Amino acid sequence: METKNLKVDLLCLGAKVSGVEKGRKAGAGPAAGGMCIFGNTVANVPTQSWFVVQSPYHIEAENGRYIIRRNGERIADVRFPAARFQELMTKDGIPYPKIALLHGKNCLATTTIQTCVYWNTPKRCKFCAIELSLRSGATIAKKKPEQLAEVALAAKELDRVTHVTLTTGTTSTPDKGINHLAETASAIKEATGLPIHAQFEPPKELSMIDLLYDSVDTVGIHMESFDRTVLKEVAPCKAEIPLQQYVEAWKRSVNIFGESQVSSYVIAGMGERDESIIEGGKMLAELGVYPFIVPLRPIPGSDMENEKPPGPDRMRHLYEAVAEILHDTGVSWRKCKAGCVRCRACSALSDFE
Repeated sequence: METKNLKVDLLCLGAKVSGVEKGRKAGAGPAAGGMCIFGNTVANVPTQSWFVVQSPYHIEAENGRYIIRRNGERIADVRFPAARFQELMTKDGIPYPKIALLHGKNCLATTTIQTCVYWNTPKRCKFCAIELSLRSGATIAKKKPEQLAEVALAAKELDRVTHVTLTTGTTSTPDKGINHLAETASAIKEATGLPIHAQFEPPKELSMIDLLYDSVDTVGIHMESFDRTVLKEVAPCKAEIPLQQYVEAWKRSVNIFGESQVSSYVIAGMGERDESIIEGGKMLAELGVYPFIVPLRPIPGSDMENEKPPGPDRMRHLYEAVAEILHDTGVSWRKCKAGCVRCRACSALSDFE
């Protein structure tokens, strides 16, 4: 079985696991899964959502190694990224995993502010679980720049982390959380020199994006869906932001950081048409923005926990169509310096390029 096809299957169907850590339960991005490395790729595989029990895939330990089976048949060997830094504590006594985690093979990732202004309102994103990890005690509400600089340096030295992803819940302030991202990125950059990716909601005052120029290498401004009806249903806060505001934010970011250094998550499986994803992907790529297309991840405890991800065949079709667009425009994951696009674990688009 081709690696890229196995990856799509695992992203959509998940895998039952035995003798293996199931990964983080909740958070701002695609949680309720674990990181697996196989072939020449890495995948963030669902392990905790309801549909996983129906998956034909099973990851299990065998003679000191780990293997993936499909309906009992051995498919591939798999390994899990090492994270020795996650065994440590900060100088002020907080376990490192509450500050940041290893994502993919070599990406350090964190949500700098684990609360969101929309969380306790009807405007919240239904697919998100940002405050559930806070409620469970798995993290802290706001990470200090010096804490993240300390953790990033340890991750670089102990586990050869090569880039950093910073995201944030949207704040009630006009900067949407960008100021704290900039302060945090500056501290990490000074301590480690690592390439850094930052994710944020597009601010009304676009000049706020410029605050990230000195410390950040790539940015993510996430549209989530190009179907406005779907967006109004699943992410009302994002639907209230005019498409043109996103476009202007993407354009300004590409001017600052460069082509392929700006990205947008696009979630498949929320009721949209294939055409909206392909056409949206084309628009992004023509702007120099990477369309980071992922299947819906129904996280337990989120408002979409009972939904089902799109089927693997549908995702393969979308990936093939958008990969062709990327070839035509020259936008590529290979050019990206840091972040989700470079990590690759949550999307198989890079595997189809």
